[in-house]
Amino acid sequence: MTDIAHPHDRFVKALLSDPESAGTLLRERLPPVIAERLSDEAPELVEGTFVDETLREYLADRLYRARTLSGREVLLYCLIENKSFPERQVAWQLLRYLVRTLEQWEREHPDWRLLPAIVPLVFYHGLQEWRIAEEFFALVDAEEEWRPHLLNFRYTLMNLGQIEDRTLSRNPRLRAWLLVAKYAMREGQQKEMKSIFIEAFSRTPQDVPIFLHYMVEAFRGFQEEDLREIIRGVLPEEEEKMMSQFAESVLSKKPPKWVVDNVRQEGRKEGLQEGLQKGLQEGLQKGLQEGLQKGEVAFLLKQMERRFGKLPEQVVRQVGEATPATLDHWADRIFDARSLDELLAD
Repeated sequence: MTDIAHPHDRFVKALLSDPESAGTLLRERLPPVIAERLSDEAPELVEGTFVDETLREYLADRLYRARTLSGREVLLYCLIENKSFPERQVAWQLLRYLVRTLEQWEREHPDWRLLPAIVPLVFYHGLQEWRIAEEFFALVDAEEEWRPHLLNFRYTLMNLGQIEDRTLSRNPRLRAWLLVAKYAMREGQQKEMKSIFIEAFSRTPQDVPIFLHYMVEAFRGFQEEDLREIIRGVLPEEEEKMMSQFAESVLSKKPPKWVVDNVRQEGRKEGLQEGLQKGLQEGLQKGLQEGLQKGEVAFLLKQMERRFGKLPEQVVRQVGEATPATLDHWADRIFDARSLDELLAD
C-alpha cells in the first residue's frame, strides 16, 4: 500500500502541505485561546507520517512546528479522517500518534527538560454526523469520579459538513480548497454547486488544475459536461487541453465511467478508420467488425501496459486473439485487477 492510497488523502494533504494555508486554517479552527497565542509566522511543516501503515488508506496526517508569542515551541498535529463515517476510536489513534510525535522530538532534543505543547486537530469531511465525544476519556471504562486522576486530553474537530460554505474560511484561496474537499463526498449536491465552484475558482486560478484533477477522480456526481462547464467559466481557453490531460492522467487508476468510455470510443474510432479503408477492398461489414475489435485491442493493451508495465509477447498475442466478449470483460476489470494473472483469469 502506498503512503497516500486515496484521492481524498492526496488532495487534503496537498492543501495542508502549504504552510501559509495550513497556518490560516489552524488559526481559524483551533480554540481562540490557543490561536491567539500563536506567532504570525507560518508554521514549519515536519515531513513524515505517524499513521500506521495499515490505516493509511483512510487516515493521513500533518505535523507542524510553530512558535507562541512568548517564543515557546509548539507542535500542531492534524489527523485527516477520509472515511465517509467517523471513527469511534479516533482519540485512541491520536494518543498513539501524539506519543510517536513526542518520541521523535525527544530524539532530536536528547537533553530536554520540558516537553513542547502538542495540539491535536481532526480534519473530517465525511457524510455521517460526528457524534463522538472529542476527548480521550470517553473511550475509558472507568468511574466518572476517577476522571481527575486518569489520562485524558481533548482534540479540536474541524467537521467540514457542519460549516456553512460562506464561513469555511475568510481567505478566498483556502475557502476554494475547502469547498472542493467538502463536496467531494456529497455526490447528490455536486451539480448544484457548479456556479459556486466557478466563482470560488476564479479567485485562485493557479489552483484550478489541481481542483479539477481531484474532481475527475473523486466527484462521482459529475459527468464530462459538468467539468467542461467549470473550465469554460474559469479558464475557457484551456478547455480541450485540460480535459485531454485529465483523461490521460487518471487512466492508471480507476477513473469515472465517462473517462473510460471516452478512451474506449477513441480506440474504436481509430480501428474504424482502418476498418473502413480495408472494407473497401474486403467488404464493408467485415472491415467494420475488424476495425472495432482492433480498437478494443489497442485500448486494452495500452491500459495493461500502464497498470503492469511491459507485457510479455504471449499476453499481447492472447489479447490480440481474444473474442469481442472477452475483450469487453477484461476492459471492465482492468482498473480492479491487481496483476496480469488476475486480470486474465477465467
